[in-house]
Amino acid sequence: MPASELPVVALTLGDPAGIGAELIARLLARPEAMQKANIVLAGDPWLWQQGQRIAGLQVATAPIASMAHARGRTDTALPAFLALDTVAPDAVHQGRAEAAGGRSVLQVLDRCMDAAQAGQIDAICFAPLNKQAMKLGGLRHEDELHHFAEHLGVTGYFCEFNTLGDLWTSRISSHVPLRDVAGYLSQERIAQAAELIYRALLASGMAAPKVAVAGFNPHNGDGGTCGREEIDIIAPAVRALQARDWPTPDPFHGPF
Repeated sequence: MPASELPVVALTLGDPAGIGAELIARLLARPEAMQKANIVLAGDPWLWQQGQRIAGLQVATAPIASMAHARGRTDTALPAFLALDTVAPDAVHQGRAEAAGGRSVLQVLDRCMDAAQAGQIDAICFAPLNKQAMKLGGLRHEDELHHFAEHLGVTGYFCEFNTLGDLWTSRISSHVPLRDVAGYLSQERIAQAAELIYRALLASGMAAPKVAVAGFNPHNGDGGTCGREEIDIIAPAVRALQARDWPTPDPFHGPF
């Protein structure tokens, strides 16, 4: 694929006190990593150097002055590197969740989201983050996903997808204490999560996706002896989904 047609992917180094930088060094040392995307590494130069040193690798990069220069690259054999100044080395202590590291992460992610909104990049991939550090550093939400939604002005339903080959999962709650999960369970949220992943699968090219709705616990309630969530909330939500008119090429079996 010509370089001009490759998707532009911003890649961050994650929490500066964590393992992100060394993981990114190991990833970008693999030649095949550069074949599918125009990769733009964004982060503090000292952190990138430290990550390479820990990984025992040297990964050449092509410096760029701003994200605006990423899409115009004619040679994408090397990852681009956008040098940022978000945290001093002496403010970072390996293995600790600290405000300085959390602020650094938020600054880098915000720069990437601004670039996405400006059409300069097509996707953002980040190395491991630390939610405690992010909250110490100013995160007002339960996780980075909700921070993304606020920054990008998302008003509709959103959730994380996890993928493993052709198996995709969506969810009605994430990154909340286990005791609070039942409070997120509602017919509306089940319908929204199911519809979101169904339409995303269609958009990704899957011709006839099938969506299964999981029970709340491994016993599926056992007729109410292990809770009535399946009886009172989940089963009615599935029946309502089955009754809807869904776009599918299979007239005999709906998507749910």
